[in-house]
Amino acid sequence: MTKINKFFDKLLFKKRFFASLTIVGVGPGDSSLLTIAAVQAIKKAKVIVFPISSDDKNSSAAEIVKEHIKFKKKIPIIFPMARQEFDPDEIWSNAVDVIVKSIKSHESVALLCLGDTSLFASSSNILRIIKKNHPNIITKTIPGISSISAAAALSNFNLATKGETLIVKECPSNKQELINLISINKKKNNVLVLMKVGKRWQWVKNLLKKEDILSKSVIAINVGMTDQIVQDVSNFDLNKVPYFSLLLMRFDEEY
Repeated sequence: MTKINKFFDKLLFKKRFFASLTIVGVGPGDSSLLTIAAVQAIKKAKVIVFPISSDDKNSSAAEIVKEHIKFKKKIPIIFPMARQEFDPDEIWSNAVDVIVKSIKSHESVALLCLGDTSLFASSSNILRIIKKNHPNIITKTIPGISSISAAAALSNFNLATKGETLIVKECPSNKQELINLISINKKKNNVLVLMKVGKRWQWVKNLLKKEDILSKSVIAINVGMTDQIVQDVSNFDLNKVPYFSLLLMRFDEEY
């Protein structure tokens, strides 16, 4: 083998090595909460894929890392976010097709994930399909700071101490389910986190008042963003909250 052939073989190997998918957790909203690993992965990637809720909306994930992706090839993908007008299977399959096409063109891809990559992350659906249908593609996952961790830090809320159990759930869609959830965790003295409170907030707040746990609950809205709110529910007066809202609840007497 000639030196020229060896050179091109090495070059081809490098292209294949770097043609991969990295799912990057970018944290809840504050760019200062980006990890070093996340920034490095974004800088190495040639293609940046990020979620949008619709064609006329900006991406919160892309906004967090905007200083690092100015000169990158950027591909927005509409994620269903449990909206009925979108077929989630079709969305995930289309996203995978876009990512695989870039990888086959020897382009490394970074898929941005708001918050952490393992906690209610839509990117997990894409990773699942790629592992099943394209097992030869190299994938890597970089965790990010979750909105739960950030909210707890901002409110000095202990998510779990020795001997305690932390329960993380999506907010129930009906009152009785939430009553049952609170009752069970109250008896066990668990710490309860409810994600995606959003449009359910009005009746959820009334239920917290009825259960006498307003003073034991913290509401966190748009954590890490410019309009974030993190405060005790007993001092919170708004009747409407956005999609990115969560509740932290303790039931022990000392809280």
